[in-house]
Amino acid sequence: MQDDFENVYDMIEHAIDLAFTKGKFQFKFYDFLKYRQTKKYEVEAFLASSTAKELADLVLELEEYIKGGKDNDHKQLREAYHHIPKPQARKIKKYLYGILEDAWRYSRDRRPGRRKKHSK
Repeated sequence: MQDDFENVYDMIEHAIDLAFTKGKFQFKFYDFLKYRQTKKYEVEAFLASSTAKELADLVLELEEYIKGGKDNDHKQLREAYHHIPKPQARKIKKYLYGILEDAWRYSRDRRPGRRKKHSK
């Protein structure tokens, strides 16, 4: 099952590419995790992964690009993201942060003692 979860990293990379190149935001990470009945340790491993770190870095870079500024760091961000209009950058940032939020929420929901009781 762990090998099966490795495909998720590729799916997220593909979702990032689609967001930046085509402006498509189709990957609903929480729904995917629920559907596949992902284990908590798999989500925790994802949150500690380089893919999650890359997502967080992209969100921070987009946030700084949107905020703007005159210093050298903002100049580099303008050069890197000049092809993306700021309204589109806001949408991409929200989408990428949503993927991280979905992982955090799923991990929180999978804590012991959070199971729903089934009535007969």
